[in-house]
Amino acid sequence: MASRYRHIRDWFTLSYGQKVFLLATVPLVLAVTAISLVVANQSRLLAETEIKELETQLIEAKKRELKNYLSLARTAIGPIYGNALPDDEQAKLEVTQILSAMIYGQDGYFYVFDYSGNNLVSPRQTFLIGQNWSGLTDRNGVPVTDKIIETARIGGYHTYDWIKPSTGETATMVTYQIGLQDWQWAIGTGIFIDDILATVAAARAATEARIRQTFFQIASITFAALLAVFVTGLLLNVRERRLADSKLKALTERIFDTQEEERGRVARELHDSISQILVGIRYTLELAKRRLANGDGRAQEDLGKGISGLNDAIHEVRRISADLRPGVLDDLGLGPALKALIDEFGQRTGMETQFETVVFRNRIDQDAKIALYRIAQEALTNVERHSEADKVTVEVFGHRRGATMRIQDNGRGIGKVSEGGGLGLRNMQERIDQLGGSLRVFGTDEGTTIEASVPLSHMLHPQSKGSRKSA
Repeated sequence: MASRYRHIRDWFTLSYGQKVFLLATVPLVLAVTAISLVVANQSRLLAETEIKELETQLIEAKKRELKNYLSLARTAIGPIYGNALPDDEQAKLEVTQILSAMIYGQDGYFYVFDYSGNNLVSPRQTFLIGQNWSGLTDRNGVPVTDKIIETARIGGYHTYDWIKPSTGETATMVTYQIGLQDWQWAIGTGIFIDDILATVAAARAATEARIRQTFFQIASITFAALLAVFVTGLLLNVRERRLADSKLKALTERIFDTQEEERGRVARELHDSISQILVGIRYTLELAKRRLANGDGRAQEDLGKGISGLNDAIHEVRRISADLRPGVLDDLGLGPALKALIDEFGQRTGMETQFETVVFRNRIDQDAKIALYRIAQEALTNVERHSEADKVTVEVFGHRRGATMRIQDNGRGIGKVSEGGGLGLRNMQERIDQLGGSLRVFGTDEGTTIEASVPLSHMLHPQSKGSRKSA
């Protein structure tokens, strides 16, 4: 169960490269999605407005056409209706015959209902004639006959579904009717607008097709952009990996060089000091042994010289050990360790030394203490070897951004420091880089100044366990 959980956790754990890719692509995808939705919505609103306007214009044209048809019918029956009395059945018959003969197109005709709902004329659907259709509704429940009679009294339009004579299928029809008040008749005609509705539906379908095409184009562009980001990230990743490998290789070489240099220094120290002292002690002890065998009283003096030589050897061992890892740095802190280092440097070289510090109360962590101490060692070594100075000042102080160590000499100056610098400067730079700090080197005719700063993250809390010790 635990292994399965770890497998699932590893599966969802993102690498650094994947996080960078998501950081670059997720905002792009979200922005493109939002833009696509806005474009689609605006396109639909604009298209719907245009379609509604087109539909209205087409229907209004049909309505004007209906008025024209009804005007022709009114003109055709006008002489008869105008000269007839309300109960003139012969005149009514003639009018119905005229209206029945007035058909146009495939589905155009005139119809007549009396105000009681009886159908009098319906040439294309004769089954309606002679029956009362009051209360008739279409398939959607819209009143037909009653609404025709109602609008005919004042002259008006009505829209409902009706059977299309040419196909027998139900379609939407717009009618216009007027009333013959003397005869209590409603005369009207209608036009089916299924062609208009088909045109509107086709326009909406075309709009949706354009929106889908736009979505596809945006998606294609987005995919191409994501692919470009992925390929660019892959190339950058490969390049950065190669640079990292080259830097790691160079760092490894510098580490080996530093190790070899340190080994050489320790070997020279052992050969030049410890080895010579021990050889001298050996000769002294051998001389004391021969004199003891011969009963010579000077053997006691030789033994004293041997003991003195052993003390010198012990002192040299301690000195070399202190150079490798000073115990005072761990026991008392950075300040006392630097004080001991600068004092020993002054005694060894004869230079005037000065040390200034502020009590940190062990506020610097272990990594920062070791790095600053090693940088001071390296800087003093450079001063001794190259500066031709006679005075060195070391300052250590804290500030709001962390802590700084400044080393100044009055020698000939380091000159313009190149980017790579010497091995010593590279070592100092690498040590301070590991802490996230900064190293600045100033060289003038009046001497050289080296400033090494560590950030506030390497300053311990005042209540930490190590607060009883000094810096």
